[in-house]
Amino acid sequence: MRITMLGCLVAMLLASASALAVERIERGNLVMEDVPAIPPALAERTNRYQQTRSAVLAGWLGRDQGLLISTRFAETAQIHQVAMPGGDRSQLTFFAEPVAEAAASPDGKCFLFTRDVGGNEFYQVYQFDIGSGAIQLLSDGTSRNTNLRWSSQTDRFAYSTTRRNGKDTDVVVGMPGSTKVRAITEREGSWRALDFSPDGRRLLISKYVSINESELYIADVGADLSGDGVPQLQRFHATTGPVSFSVARFSRDGRGVYFVSDQDSDFQRLRYENVDGRDARVLTADVDWDVGEIELSGGGTFLAYTVNADGVSQLHLLDIKAGKTLGVPSLPIGVISDLQFDSSGKRLGFNLNNARSPSDVFSIEVGSGASDKLTRWTRSETGGLDAGAFTEPQLIHIKSFDGLQVPAFYYRGFGDGPRPVLVQIHGGPESQALPSFNPLIEFYTRELGISVLVPNVRGSSGYGKKYLMLDNGRLREDSVRDIGALLDWIATQRELNAERVAVMGGSYGGYMTLASMTHYNNRLRGGIDIVGISNFVTFLTNTQDYRRNLRRAEYGDESDEQMRVFLQGISPTANASRISQPMFIVQGANDPRVPASEAEQMVETIRGNNGGEVWYLLATDEGHGFRKKANRDLYNNAAILFLQKILLE
Repeated sequence: MRITMLGCLVAMLLASASALAVERIERGNLVMEDVPAIPPALAERTNRYQQTRSAVLAGWLGRDQGLLISTRFAETAQIHQVAMPGGDRSQLTFFAEPVAEAAASPDGKCFLFTRDVGGNEFYQVYQFDIGSGAIQLLSDGTSRNTNLRWSSQTDRFAYSTTRRNGKDTDVVVGMPGSTKVRAITEREGSWRALDFSPDGRRLLISKYVSINESELYIADVGADLSGDGVPQLQRFHATTGPVSFSVARFSRDGRGVYFVSDQDSDFQRLRYENVDGRDARVLTADVDWDVGEIELSGGGTFLAYTVNADGVSQLHLLDIKAGKTLGVPSLPIGVISDLQFDSSGKRLGFNLNNARSPSDVFSIEVGSGASDKLTRWTRSETGGLDAGAFTEPQLIHIKSFDGLQVPAFYYRGFGDGPRPVLVQIHGGPESQALPSFNPLIEFYTRELGISVLVPNVRGSSGYGKKYLMLDNGRLREDSVRDIGALLDWIATQRELNAERVAVMGGSYGGYMTLASMTHYNNRLRGGIDIVGISNFVTFLTNTQDYRRNLRRAEYGDESDEQMRVFLQGISPTANASRISQPMFIVQGANDPRVPASEAEQMVETIRGNNGGEVWYLLATDEGHGFRKKANRDLYNNAAILFLQKILLE
């Protein structure tokens, strides 16, 4: 079916190119319409910025083996082993497609990983044996499989799969070296495993309804996996109304659960409760920000968690047995992720990323009196650039049309006089722009002199559930009005040029780009839409089955006639006649989330309405964004060329 759809898409491209006499070029897996050739001087100028790397923790392998990381040395991100802090990165996987997820076994003998084909996100589960290097496919080869989770005994693991019907996402449990699995859930909805109990016999499971609602259950998996039928689920911490549970872990005695929820609070708070419902406690009642990740040491002595304070991560450590807070080293302002204790329970590993450093892996010693010592395991390259001199953003707040304070990160462009501006909008919408390392923003500010504003419009996560819900359903365009308020703010700043402003974004940020162009065309010089939604009705109709109900919870149900009329009315395709400024639209042909038809119909609509100018770039070996370096490099260069044309000429 994908081949047929791709053929139809290419045929539509040919027809549209012929009808409008656009210049169409095919280069390998890239199809370009009206995208100019990249000047060699520009490619040379951007090259160092595009050579930066990052490293992401994939798990500990034991005290003598070091750890696993994901990093890219060629075209795609692969798994590497690092034996000691600052040691060489020894590559273990070598695939044309990137490895998406990896989880090291607690005994350090193997790891699980997932990868897809061409960005289609139908990930398959593989096992890699550390000793022999042997790789075995464990999943069925066709369904979508995600969310790997090991038991502490290494005799079993759990993951989520769509294998039953392609629509619902069930949890299954398997064993190393075996393709046989036991189904734990066979129910409607999206389910994922969160944690095994210390004895491996129970499994903590989440049913995700929306970012504002989820449910926790405990399943009795049993001593072996030979049991018939699907086990009964025990509801954990039932609530009277919708509550969001983000993460949860069994206590190491198996009697209770540490979890994060927004029950009775605007923010996600860390809690503890016995499995039988007793001893319920809120552990972060005095924190008015979201708790992000939590992780327990193997012995259950220590608990680590992060707090997202206005986009900046704060790391906290608790000695559970002693009932006290432990000190942590002074960390640079940035983003912390992937907390993982090693098998001894005394080393905590994590990623640290900030505006002046790409993501790298660090660890701290816990409970040894040396928890103030930070150990760096990787030092990712920055193309020879002095990342220490990179632009650090300023956190600002913009007053929107209704008085709401909208946060944004402001990167000042280099140069004298009022600077042109790029407004860069994140996807999601249930996501958050963070002050993380971005070499392209550095190129915009330093090399082009463009100031960059990265807002967290209403509907973004990280600012409480009230803020998160301010764009749901019929409130959708209020988030677009936040961009209008940002344009008003730009007009008041003497150092910014309000007559030279562009907007760009990916996924939901792509929708926001298109919607901003329909609302504020006369105040913008153009926009870059990457894998964006152009019509909510066609998007909800054509997105993959396993995603449809999850997206309806955010945008509205297009099968309801009144909501369908509303969604159609606010869709960019219905308002494209307002766009007269140049657009650059970018798409992956295998995108399972926002199908390529969303980009194609927007290209045709803009060209058909006004004979509007549209650059169009399609990658036939990509999905929801570009993950292969050569494709990404060409896109980045084309985007820079587009921005030079609309903002600097």
